[in-house]
Amino acid sequence: MSGRRVVFDTNVFLSAFTFGGKPEIAFEMARAGRIQLIVSTPILGELAAILKSKFAWDDEDIREALRVVGRHAELVKPGMRLRVLREDADNRVLECALAGQANWIISGDRHLLSLKEFRGILIVRVSDFLSDPT
Repeated sequence: MSGRRVVFDTNVFLSAFTFGGKPEIAFEMARAGRIQLIVSTPILGELAAILKSKFAWDDEDIREALRVVGRHAELVKPGMRLRVLREDADNRVLECALAGQANWIISGDRHLLSLKEFRGILIVRVSDFLSDPT
């Protein structure tokens, strides 16, 4: 297992499951064991809610997507609530990364990306992560 511990923002999961491309490549790295994907219940809940409301996925397809993530990710339970950014969902990503001792947060969210790093955790776009040789 790689020493790369990674949290995907919800938008990365959404892109991987609905559009493919680089987010799907990053998810395949987790499936292959090349990175350790870390998730939390709030991230999975947001993923399920958006798949249902914005992409009109049916409940069984959503459950299957969550099962796939669960098989290839370490589930952590953050022990603290942060208020670093205005959007609660962004703070939940930071909490997950801290609880899971992540090295990276991969996101397309401009608020998260504007931080560049948080307590030693690099925050980058998918393309930047994929081009990093470490």
